[in-house]
Amino acid sequence: MTDIAQTPVVTPETKGRSLFQLAAMRFKRNRAAMASCFMLALIALFSFLGPFFVPHTYDQVFPSYVNTSPSLEPRPDTSTLQGVVEGVAARARVTLKEFNLEGETFTATITSEQPIDARATRYFDRANEFRDTQVVATEDDGKTLKVTGQVNREYFPFGTDSNGRDLLVRVMLGGQISIAVGLLASLVSLGIGVIYGATSGYIGGRVDNVMMRLVEILYSLPFVFLVVVLVVFFGRSFILIFLVIGAVEWLDMARIVRGQTLALKRREFVGAAQALGLTDWQIIRRHIIPNTIGPVIVFVTVVVPKVILLESFLSFLGLGVQAPLTSWGALISEGANNIQSAPWLLIFPAIFFVLTLFSLNFIGDGLRDALDPKDR
Repeated sequence: MTDIAQTPVVTPETKGRSLFQLAAMRFKRNRAAMASCFMLALIALFSFLGPFFVPHTYDQVFPSYVNTSPSLEPRPDTSTLQGVVEGVAARARVTLKEFNLEGETFTATITSEQPIDARATRYFDRANEFRDTQVVATEDDGKTLKVTGQVNREYFPFGTDSNGRDLLVRVMLGGQISIAVGLLASLVSLGIGVIYGATSGYIGGRVDNVMMRLVEILYSLPFVFLVVVLVVFFGRSFILIFLVIGAVEWLDMARIVRGQTLALKRREFVGAAQALGLTDWQIIRRHIIPNTIGPVIVFVTVVVPKVILLESFLSFLGLGVQAPLTSWGALISEGANNIQSAPWLLIFPAIFFVLTLFSLNFIGDGLRDALDPKDR
């Protein structure tokens, strides 16, 4: 019998996946969470990169366009230019004799009983509707001037506020400040609360009792009173806002991490780490804190919109962001006061705030499902 040589079957090496990779795969399967990440990225790009593509600044005032409604059409309307020129002539104390418009170039003839100073063209340039006005002809010994210039077209897709400022740019600026305050204050509360809560829960005993009593004492202090005291001592600044908010929000974070630590320190891997001779700080840093990341990350997605609301509350009291700077909360507060006469002042910042809030909530739900140990 002939022996048939058998070729050994080589099985491909199976590549293992880390817990982070498995959690990322579960998170990517959550369509709502992925759509929320995409929406949040668009809002961040709109807020931080948008001002580079808009010709206006957040503090630029357009006196001719106060409370202008949103429109994709350029301003001013051609039908209103006649009335604008008449108003300019009245302010210059001259009489408008003739006004013609050809494309973007206008020609006006003004007269007066006395010789007209050529500097009267400044009145045209001071109006937001015109620019580059100059005298092209002089008649009647200077009593009649023929001037020409360009019509200055402006776009206000979000409209303007009660001071004549472009709401589009101010919503972008509000997004920058609200997102920055939300993230920075959350990071402050995350850094303090996680270390404080993990230390208190792991050490236990009298140390835990003293540390938690300190948390309860800080809970009893009025938040507004604490902010007023800090503002009086350190002055009003943007950095102080997120430091104050973060210094208050870490209390909730510490209690959550402490509760997770009390359950984790009785687990087998902590006992094994103790048997290997690791110090308490090494166990907290290597084993306790990493295993509390899941609930902590989910809680952070709830803290960010809460911090944004707190910032708007401080701005309303005059302790937060001050004009001409603004935030979504301050814009919403201003829009609520003008909801009947100018509803767009409330609608646009509220849309971005609500979208950010929903996106963070859906991302938090996705992270909770992806990091849940029961689903591994």
